[in-house]
Amino acid sequence: MAIRNIREYGDEVLNKKCKEVTEITPRIRDLIEDMLDTMYEANGVGLAAPQVGILKRIVVIDVSEDGSEPLILINPRIVESSGEQTGSEGCLSVPGKSGIVTRPNYVKAVALNIDMEPIEIEGTELLARAICHELDHLDGHLYVEKVEGDLIDNAAAQAVEEEE
Repeated sequence: MAIRNIREYGDEVLNKKCKEVTEITPRIRDLIEDMLDTMYEANGVGLAAPQVGILKRIVVIDVSEDGSEPLILINPRIVESSGEQTGSEGCLSVPGKSGIVTRPNYVKAVALNIDMEPIEIEGTELLARAICHELDHLDGHLYVEKVEGDLIDNAAAQAVEEEE
């Protein structure tokens, strides 16, 4: 398929609420394939449609080591969460930066799959973080709003680590 341009922090589309998907059209199928290709090309674990400029409630996530377990979530919503985890988080729309964010350690979400069939997904740790992060995008929010302290410049942090 195609690699799409990832919208970056400051782009107004990232601050808009997305519309629900009411039917799967060939264009929606192409969008989902493109989102997966774009996410894998950028070495991400998740991507939301607004990150490629489309205001639809669609996210793709793959937290597997080898990129073999893609999740496609259409019109997702979190129905349960518990626990707490605090850790480093980044975003393909905020390249080269990361920050400390606290999220639930467990989430349960409901969504539709690519065939518009209802599904339920449960996740802990990285998957829970990814679900929360990507669903925030659908409502126009970025992780930078939740960062505890300052954003970290990843290139500068890596240079410091290499010197030590």
